[in-house]
Amino acid sequence: MLRETALVFAALAFVLVSSTKVNECGTGGRQLPDKNQVQITNCDAPPCKLKKKTRVAISQTFTPKRDIQRLRTSVHANIMGLPLPFIGVDGTDACNNIFNIDETKASCPLKKDVQYVYKNVFPILEIYPKISLVVHWSLKENNNVITCFEVPSRISS
Repeated sequence: MLRETALVFAALAFVLVSSTKVNECGTGGRQLPDKNQVQITNCDAPPCKLKKKTRVAISQTFTPKRDIQRLRTSVHANIMGLPLPFIGVDGTDACNNIFNIDETKASCPLKKDVQYVYKNVFPILEIYPKISLVVHWSLKENNNVITCFEVPSRISS
C-alpha cells in the first residue's frame, strides 16, 4: 500500500513538472530551443486542453538579458487574428510570481544573466467560448518583451 501511494505521488509529480512543447513568439510555430523552459499542467504537447471552470498552472524559466525593474504579465488568445486578453491575468504584476531557481521567493528588480522561474495559476472562465486558439504569454517591462511563448490550445466544457 505504501509503495502504491508513493508511485501515485511520483506519477502526479511527473505530470505537474513535465515540459510543454511551446513556440517562440512571432516565429510561425518554431519551438523554443529549450524544451524544459515551460511547463503547463496536463499539457505535454499542443493543443493544450483548457477546461472551463478549472485553473491551469504555468511555470517558465527565463534569464533576463538586462536588469529589470518591473514586470507585467501579458496574456491573450489569438482567435482568428484578434488578440483577446485573458481576464484576471493580462496586465497583472508579474514580480510577485518570480522565484529563484532554488524555489526561494525572488521579486523585482531582477538581475541580468540570473536565471529565474515565473509561476502563475490562471482560471479558465465559464464565459470563454469553446474554441481553438493560440495562447500568447509574455512578461514585459513597459513595452519591452522580456520573455514570450505561444501555445496552441483548445477551450472545452
